Amino acid sequence: MDYRTSRQFRLDKDLYASQGTRLANYLIDYVCQIALMFALVVVLTMISVIIGNDSILARIENMNKIEEYGAAVVIILIYYNVFEIFFSRTIGKFITKTIVVDINGEKPDSQEILIRSLCRLIPFDGFSFLGAPNKGWHDSISKTYVVKKELLEKKKELFYSLDEIGNNTNEL
Repeated sequence: MDYRTSRQFRLDKDLYASQGTRLANYLIDYVCQIALMFALVVVLTMISVIIGNDSILARIENMNKIEEYGAAVVIILIYYNVFEIFFSRTIGKFITKTIVVDINGEKPDSQEILIRSLCRLIPFDGFSFLGAPNKGWHDSISKTYVVKKELLEKKKELFYSLDEIGNNTNEL
């Protein structure tokens, strides 16, 4: 809660990012995750060559489907947790000018982001947007929202500035 007021800002539905924006976030973030996985393989390959140990390369080449899935899960969790805990935004959200917030328009805590990231692993989470407009299971379960950043800032500023009216008295 903002220290300047006893009233609490609450999100309006007009702040929510559209389904098209959410899809763009997903696609951009997916490409970034693939790039991160590729970079990890390149680094491991370089380390293998430098130390002269081909067993690292052999291990990567011989991964089974479960190991590949496990590596993808680790990349997904690292990607979303690092970006959303520190910035409340992923690369996709930076590009689309959206941000992850709680119902009061504030940065979610680390636990909410961790829950949000884990819920992304629920099978068919991507289809959960078909039932609830602009809100997937990873949003609903973690009680987080993806909103338009600039509009959120303007609405919060207006909300709190109304409380300032009449509070500035001139002392003689």
